[in-house]
Amino acid sequence: MNIVDLITKKKLGQELTGEEISFFVDGAANKTIPDYQLAAMLMAIRLVGMNARETTDLTVAMLRSGDVADLSAIPGIKVDKHSTGGVGDTTTLVLAPLVACCGVPVAKMSGRGLGHTGGTLDKLESIPGMSVELTAERFVQQVKEIGVAVIGQTGRLAPADKTLYALRDVTSTVDSLPLIASSIMSKKLASGADAIVLDVKTGSGAIMQTLEGSVALGRAMVEIGRLAGKPVVALVTGMAQPLGTHVGNALEVKDAIEVLSGKTKGDLLEVSLLLGSHMLRLAGRVNTAEEGRRELEKALRSGAGLEKLRQLIAAQGGDPRVCDDVSLLPQPAVRVPVRCGVSGYVQRMDTTALGLAAQAMGAGRQRKTDVLDYSVGFILPVRIGDRVSPDTLLCELWACSGEEAARAEQAIRAAVTIGGEPVQRPPLCYEIIE
Repeated sequence: MNIVDLITKKKLGQELTGEEISFFVDGAANKTIPDYQLAAMLMAIRLVGMNARETTDLTVAMLRSGDVADLSAIPGIKVDKHSTGGVGDTTTLVLAPLVACCGVPVAKMSGRGLGHTGGTLDKLESIPGMSVELTAERFVQQVKEIGVAVIGQTGRLAPADKTLYALRDVTSTVDSLPLIASSIMSKKLASGADAIVLDVKTGSGAIMQTLEGSVALGRAMVEIGRLAGKPVVALVTGMAQPLGTHVGNALEVKDAIEVLSGKTKGDLLEVSLLLGSHMLRLAGRVNTAEEGRRELEKALRSGAGLEKLRQLIAAQGGDPRVCDDVSLLPQPAVRVPVRCGVSGYVQRMDTTALGLAAQAMGAGRQRKTDVLDYSVGFILPVRIGDRVSPDTLLCELWACSGEEAARAEQAIRAAVTIGGEPVQRPPLCYEIIE
């Protein structure tokens, strides 16, 4: 086969056969097709799309491109959680410790930042000494010992996705339903989980910004799970504004610590409890999501969740003292408070623009080789529907210089709409798909 012929075929809107899709995926996994041709195929798929059969074939080919993790040595039903990506979305750092406290093992493989969205691995690596690279044996052993581990995708676990994922990030091909569904589900199926809870974002900061598109993505992934014989639940949750009030790697770790310590409530906690309750349900730990929420709230009130995060950090080489003193996390050169400057109501946020503002500050990558600045980002305490005055704090910028702070302030002001008419707060959860 010739990859140029396949790119041309897809570009012209024709279906690819299972064999042709496998050829493309094997070329990505084995590095026999150069990046520029892989990128061309990704763009053709993004522009033309794939039907259900092609998407399933792509998922299976990516799954088979490497190893499948064996978690059978870990007792109990292993339930994984995956988010399609958002801004200020730190749910893993909140719910993984809480779910583990409730007796459900969390053996989680996470990703890095993609486009305007943050990545769990980047956030964890902002903790001094923290490693997200464990051997398969150590990964399993850690979950058996403390109930939780969060690591990066291993080199031989869906290796084709590792290559394509990085290319999508820098070629504007992130927002493609077949590419998203196959990427997520190939990794989740390869990671060895017994059941999967999916957090499908919708709104201005989501990869799929319309509710219709987000529901379609959720249904596609649930169907892939059904065909694979795995229980999968997809929750369509809001990303009309950042989920947490902190955006940036060390800042989001700080946010998670403050949630687990009981200092902060709000949307990040609510969505974490919602997702975690379904994880407990799929694991058979509880009969209903409502019962699961009560169990998680007990772990939160008792301080067990924060203690479990402390154990997780220590087990992976990080400094657990950050759970008691968040100033031990990377600190910025400058902090600049920014006031609203006008009276009115927060009517809308361009959440993608907010994520890109953090990326431009150094919190995310614009090229594969970019080195992150873990200390930068911003705190955005205002929410859609809030009434504000000129003196209300719009955001606090954590930047490497005054010039960077000034650029970020301009971008954030442009992304937050304040007007005279009150608006409703957007929902946190729109639909649950099983």
